[in-house]
Amino acid sequence: MQQTAREMIQEIKCRRDISIEQLEYLLTTENKDCLEMLREEAVQTAQKIYGNQVFIRGLIEFTNYCKNDCYYCGIRRSNHCADRYRLTKEEILSCTDTGYKLGFRTFVLQGGEDPYFTDERICELVSEIRQKHPDCAITLSIGEKSKESYQRYFDAGADRYLLRHETANGTHYRRLHPDELSLEHRKQCLWDLKEIGYQVGCGFMVGSPGQTTETLYEDLQFIRKLMPHMVGIGPFIPQKDTPFAREPAGTMEQTLRLLSIIRLIHPHVLLPATTALGTIHPKGRELGIQSGANVVMPNLSPVDVRDKYKLYDNKICTGDEAAECRFCMENRMKSIGYQVVVSRGDYI
Repeated sequence: MQQTAREMIQEIKCRRDISIEQLEYLLTTENKDCLEMLREEAVQTAQKIYGNQVFIRGLIEFTNYCKNDCYYCGIRRSNHCADRYRLTKEEILSCTDTGYKLGFRTFVLQGGEDPYFTDERICELVSEIRQKHPDCAITLSIGEKSKESYQRYFDAGADRYLLRHETANGTHYRRLHPDELSLEHRKQCLWDLKEIGYQVGCGFMVGSPGQTTETLYEDLQFIRKLMPHMVGIGPFIPQKDTPFAREPAGTMEQTLRLLSIIRLIHPHVLLPATTALGTIHPKGRELGIQSGANVVMPNLSPVDVRDKYKLYDNKICTGDEAAECRFCMENRMKSIGYQVVVSRGDYI
């Protein structure tokens, strides 16, 4: 590199952009001073906007049925080893009631693309949560739908929508997904969601099979173009009953570097330290926050279904009650000088 490490990081921060050469360097360098500068700049950038606040979202994994067959996913339709479940509306509402008492003011309803949950059922569920907890944000993460369906959910009271794009590169997308799925459609869904007025989240797996510096660069450029309100990234972790069972997992180190880079190119973004990061390292979520992240998502799902939502293997916190997850997370964040805040935690 012609630039010094400090000059390069300051340029990325000022331009809110990164070149492929800079990305290559930051993902491969063993210069500890450079990596510490990257981390410090990301943390300072996040704290300038959001202070030392960490926003918590109550995650409710309400169905592990899915009509899709994505090669990396443990709840893909071809996985006949999956122990399938669906929560009832009453069970989901009970999760939100429990979460509300524990201080959660954002609920994330996440599930596979389950045909049982029609637009009518989703709208009814969202409407009831909105009526019971009008001061809360309602986030959906239920995959690719029509723009008309997204509008219906929004009109019923949903505020946010999470849809990882997984990769912005067409060749890489084909490596991860069967032919019936389309990168163009997935990207269009994100544009539709933004146009409707949702706070929108995209994201990708770090270290997924076929990923290269070039595909990661395309991911970062797509994020710069979309300007989502949230970006969810975490390490790829193989699931034993998928075609990628023997593929190597993504690393914590690469994930942390990319969290810091994303913070610098999109300073205001809401950036989770994901459960997957906590799965590959005992302090993964704390290290994520210390690399520029500012969101955590404790699990509010009933304990008896947590282990069935197996997107990947060895997921943590499957046996903890909601209160344990909530207060464990608060203590973890306090231990590194951050405050878990009881609020909707909207994008600034």
